[in-house]
Amino acid sequence: MFTPNVQLVSGRRVAGGALAVTLIVCGFAAIAVWLLGARNPYTPAGYVGYLTKGAVFGQSRFYGVQKGPTSAGRTWLLDVTNVSVTPYTYTENFTGEDAVLSRDNLKIAFRVHTVWRVDDSRVPLFMERFSTTISPDGHDREPDSIVKVAYSNFVREPLKTYARDEVQRRNGLEVKDALIQIGESVLGRIRQYADGSPFTISSVVVGNVQYPEEVASAVSRKLAATQELQRKDTEIEIERKERTKREVQAQGIANAMEIIRGQLSPMYIQHEAIEAQKQMVNSPNHTVVYIPVGPMGVPLTGTFNTTAGVPASK
Repeated sequence: MFTPNVQLVSGRRVAGGALAVTLIVCGFAAIAVWLLGARNPYTPAGYVGYLTKGAVFGQSRFYGVQKGPTSAGRTWLLDVTNVSVTPYTYTENFTGEDAVLSRDNLKIAFRVHTVWRVDDSRVPLFMERFSTTISPDGHDREPDSIVKVAYSNFVREPLKTYARDEVQRRNGLEVKDALIQIGESVLGRIRQYADGSPFTISSVVVGNVQYPEEVASAVSRKLAATQELQRKDTEIEIERKERTKREVQAQGIANAMEIIRGQLSPMYIQHEAIEAQKQMVNSPNHTVVYIPVGPMGVPLTGTFNTTAGVPASK
């Protein structure tokens, strides 16, 4: 009776060891499966991560957001979609067939530059209502693809519509002088449209206005003619000033001569003649010969009739 009991105990020991081995193997398998399914998603700087947690059976659910640079820590079936929240500058071209007719039916080409971004506090709203599903491979190749697709679907067409409308309200040649006003009007309208959405529009700038070649040539010719007229007007004004200057100078000379004629007398002329003689006497470069022809040896001065002869000196 004793020996069978010993064999039974040995059988229990063998069964217990096998169970322990099985549990260890299952534990290692569970750890391996967890490691294969667990992830530590990373969000770089300039992005906000939209975290979702998957499930083997059932549906995935929203897990939270994380603002980069950071990671969530290794978690079972955790995934992230990173959304850029840095500013973008997009350009919409209105050229060729997309050129816009102004109020006076002039076809105008131009560009609209828009600066915008996704509001980092509204990334869940962006992902749930404005984003389009992008395959993981596509998102890895172009991380900003979700943002670009959402912009095209929500902002682009209304923005282009507002820009066309603002240009069509004005005459063609007035557009180039109203670019700032057009940009401000488009900015106000697109901000009102995007109010409550995750899109933040910072600025709208309209530029690069181009007119048809024949209009541009006509404007250039008109500008050249205007400049030529301005040049001729300047020349005429210069001539007018020169004429006025000559008239003033002539009037001054005439007034001076009138004053001089009114003050001249024979005694003054004799005085000037004597002063001139003094200067010649003191000059080493002149030889002066005096011919007394007047009283006291002073040369006669005045206007004389040469046909009547010169009066004899006493």
